[in-house]
Amino acid sequence: MSPPTTCSSAGHLIVRTLEAHGVRRVYAVPGESYLDVLDGLHDSSIETVVCRQEGGAGFMALAEGRLTGLPGVAMVTRGPGAANAMIAIHTAWQDATPLVLFVGLVPVHDREREAFQEFSLTGWFGSTAKRVMTIDDADRAGELTAEAMRIAAAGRPGPVVVGLPEDVLVHLTEAAPSQPVAAPSPQPAPAEIATLVERLARAERPAIVAGGDGWHGGEGRRLLDFAAAVSVPVFCDWRAYDAVPHEGPAWAGWLGYGRADAVAAGYAEADLLVFVGCSRSDVLSDGYTLGFEAETVLVSLDPEATQHAGRIDQQILAAPAGFAAALAAVDPAAARGSRADGWMRDRAEAQARFAAHRADASVPGAAADAGVDLGVAFGQLDDRLDGRAILTFGAGNATIWAHRFVRHLETASLVGARNGAMGLAVPAAVAASLAFPERRAVAVCGDGDFLMNGQELATAVAHGGKPLVIVVDNGIYGTIVQHQEKHYPGRPSGTRMANPDFAAWMASFGGHGERVETTEEFAPALDRALAADGPALVHVLIGDEVMPPAPGEIAADPTPAN
Repeated sequence: MSPPTTCSSAGHLIVRTLEAHGVRRVYAVPGESYLDVLDGLHDSSIETVVCRQEGGAGFMALAEGRLTGLPGVAMVTRGPGAANAMIAIHTAWQDATPLVLFVGLVPVHDREREAFQEFSLTGWFGSTAKRVMTIDDADRAGELTAEAMRIAAAGRPGPVVVGLPEDVLVHLTEAAPSQPVAAPSPQPAPAEIATLVERLARAERPAIVAGGDGWHGGEGRRLLDFAAAVSVPVFCDWRAYDAVPHEGPAWAGWLGYGRADAVAAGYAEADLLVFVGCSRSDVLSDGYTLGFEAETVLVSLDPEATQHAGRIDQQILAAPAGFAAALAAVDPAAARGSRADGWMRDRAEAQARFAAHRADASVPGAAADAGVDLGVAFGQLDDRLDGRAILTFGAGNATIWAHRFVRHLETASLVGARNGAMGLAVPAAVAASLAFPERRAVAVCGDGDFLMNGQELATAVAHGGKPLVIVVDNGIYGTIVQHQEKHYPGRPSGTRMANPDFAAWMASFGGHGERVETTEEFAPALDRALAADGPALVHVLIGDEVMPPAPGEIAADPTPAN
């Protein structure tokens, strides 16, 4: 029986239920369609992070969900507000990240009359969310809020969209806040692990591929240690590089856009692939071309194996933590069989060659005539971050240098749109800075990506966030130009941009801005930015002809082709 409660509005009940679920922040662009929820937040322990655009609010909630495992919460108004938030819903859907989006709606009696900003919630989001629901009964406001939080985090995580009719929110109810329900966590059966051990022992060239969300504890380290003990290299999925620490004899590098040819070749040569938390998807497999002949074991919480392509010889329903814990009982000798270290060692050496960087601008090869040499710059960034920062990424080739050279040694240290959405880097870094103020949050983006949600720097200033933003500026949509040169050489079209002085722009928000035009200027500017007491930005200029290699075209040479 529920404890007695005082009468409250449905909007206030939603807030109290979010409090009961441990929500610490909601990311919102206010709207008149959900005023009663905003009123409930006025006296709440939940911080209302006021954002400047709904896409930014959604991306901030997505970042919080990925970094904490608890669904991030965003709130927007109907029609145009919901339209702007769609990009975060698509990203959360394809990236399998827990997120709950609350959307204000027209009053019930105005439905189906083309009322101001009316739209179809299910029609818009039905194909891109785990569940779309509308709270039409004040007595069920807490229940449905709890249901949304549960569904977003259960199984294969993803977005849930909750509609809030304006008039229903002010209806009174005596219902109590609904309490959280622990999500089931299937554990691998001993027989399943025994079968996996047999497969590992038989394989000559086995490999583990780790990725997805859900790596929030020490499971990545435990998986990497197990792999080293049984002579199995560990790769990571695209933009899930923080699943395991980038060190040790089993670390074999990452797959997807910008990967080293030698690393991809090692993955393709495997005769057994064990996917943990991820699957053989489009980007990881170079457009469904690599790794399809290998015997395949899939370890995930998704019984439907969404996004997985090709064969599955064994499927184990488990989260990364449960799987890693089960491996603790395995005798390494039994899983290793007669396999020597050479296979794993060769894969690790290929990654080490790929990730080796220059930290000194004076060494031969620095491109002094083409703006900042990014091989040097991101080597210097890696030295200063020492693998401990949270990195957030926008879309585009400008991020490849950071992917290649900046290590991840801490868990939950990367947020990047695996669906390729632009505009995520800045809001994600703002959210990371607010959620983990004791850690450094660094956004890496190109000039095109930066201005898609750069206005959220105002949110950082308003709420005390202190992200560092690195903007690589070549005045073009570099990834698209790269493809144009491949398919329509000498005919760039629709890809030129005019940029402001981003350092001055950052200063106008009250942050610290640096403009860097030569390689020698980068390290001192970076040090000043890292020392700033507030948000900071380093505007890195490179020539417009300087483009990162297109996906799959980076060689094993440690110097990117500028």
